[in-house]
Amino acid sequence: MQIVIVEGDALDISADVLVLKYAQALYGVDGLVVDRLEAAGSRVLSRLPKPGECRLVETMGQLGVPRTLFVGVVGLRAFGYEAIREFAKRALTSLAETMPAVSHVALTLHGPGYGLDESEAFRSELAGLFDAIESRKAPSGLKRVTIVEQSPGRVRRLQEQLTALLPAGSTAVTGHDQGAHLASHLEPLRTAGAKSQAKAHVFVAMPFAPEFDDRFHYGIQQAVNSAGYLCERADLATFTGDVITWVKERIDTASLLIADLSTANPNVYLEVGYAWGREIPTVLWSGDASDLRFDVKGQRCLLYKSIRALEELLTRELKNLR
Repeated sequence: MQIVIVEGDALDISADVLVLKYAQALYGVDGLVVDRLEAAGSRVLSRLPKPGECRLVETMGQLGVPRTLFVGVVGLRAFGYEAIREFAKRALTSLAETMPAVSHVALTLHGPGYGLDESEAFRSELAGLFDAIESRKAPSGLKRVTIVEQSPGRVRRLQEQLTALLPAGSTAVTGHDQGAHLASHLEPLRTAGAKSQAKAHVFVAMPFAPEFDDRFHYGIQQAVNSAGYLCERADLATFTGDVITWVKERIDTASLLIADLSTANPNVYLEVGYAWGREIPTVLWSGDASDLRFDVKGQRCLLYKSIRALEELLTRELKNLR
């Protein structure tokens, strides 16, 4: 079996089946797929699965795949690393029962889009796939799993991780002794998902907007991961329901909160204030001193002029705190 990561649109990907989660509400790709199928006359919306259930749906030529497998999972706020691992395992297990001869499965990465650590979410999803393979519950005809992602930057980062995880830079998993192969070469996946919640994490308070993406991925996430922490943030626009509860839970358990005060975003100030109230250590920074409001002007704040400078400042700060 081969695992590959490709840049593209999940709605157009060519495969035998596209696997999607249904977190008891529609988000992103699953919402777009349901809209297309409903417009074509399918009644898929009324048949979406509850947590623990799966539903295989014909796509009627509306997608690049002939079928979509919806995997019912818990609501998004509770859909953490362990649930991501279980989702991936259950997807292959369900296909082994309904489409045992399936050759090519496509799916997307879950977690980073609403704030979980990108690397840990990716490892958790891979671990779930390998759980199914090792337990011999994957489809017998499976030859290829494609993880499709629209962001070129994320494709590069995930490919680097995949190459590092698999031997000699290969993305192929072959042979009859797959269990032994995985046990010897993929040890970093053993704790992904299963013990992720116990790992130390940093909560990043910053605007969740495209213009901040490079700052997060290259100035912050890399420094935080290199220091040994998971790196999380919250996209308040993605969630439905009680978003603040999720934010509080992640700040309560964080080893540290780091906050970008650029643009004086009110949500960022709210998260900083909550961290102070809970006596969670904070690191504050901004690209422009004029963005700082009176609430924080008496606090130590790192100022940076470039993403590289931000990474260097944060790396030193985290090293000192460690």
